[in-house]
Amino acid sequence: MKKTKILLTGVGGQGTILASNVLAELGIKLGYDSKKAEVHGMSQRGGSVISHVSWGEEVFSPVIPEGEADILISFEKLEAIRFVGGIKPDAMVLINDYEIIPITVSFGTGEYPSNEEIKSAFARVTENVHWVKGVAIAEELGNAKAGNVVLLGALSKILEMDVNVWLDVIVARVPPKFVELNRKAFQAGRDAV
Repeated sequence: MKKTKILLTGVGGQGTILASNVLAELGIKLGYDSKKAEVHGMSQRGGSVISHVSWGEEVFSPVIPEGEADILISFEKLEAIRFVGGIKPDAMVLINDYEIIPITVSFGTGEYPSNEEIKSAFARVTENVHWVKGVAIAEELGNAKAGNVVLLGALSKILEMDVNVWLDVIVARVPPKFVELNRKAFQAGRDAV
């Protein structure tokens, strides 16, 4: 199997780390060598979170060099555009259609990019871009924090992968009282694409 490099981006509290843990474990369940690395310095204060997950026959390092990600999953729109340079041409991109306004924008010293600006930035690299209202869908299910699992559901549909393997990993990773919510969130993500 060819190596698959997945870059995940988000803001602290969005479940980026849980999603990367699910993807790393999913790679193992699918029979691949799977490794992950993450950067989450000030994530508890609303800062950026970046995770790298690599699957393949043999993976020596999970760290994805600039311009080499096969898949970009972004849990927040501004984080997506920040990492457009991280993907290779024709990469698959999955963007949560959700904004978390940074302090620089709140204070008027920065600007939040429009959806058109984000689409234009990605159009120069790939046409394989999918937008999902992950947080809005999760809110309809009763808990906005399940937005990450909505995106995982969407990814499973785009990649045409076995639902049961995904659900086995997700169920093993979430507290028992949130299993049913996450099952619904996963299916809702599949239905959204």
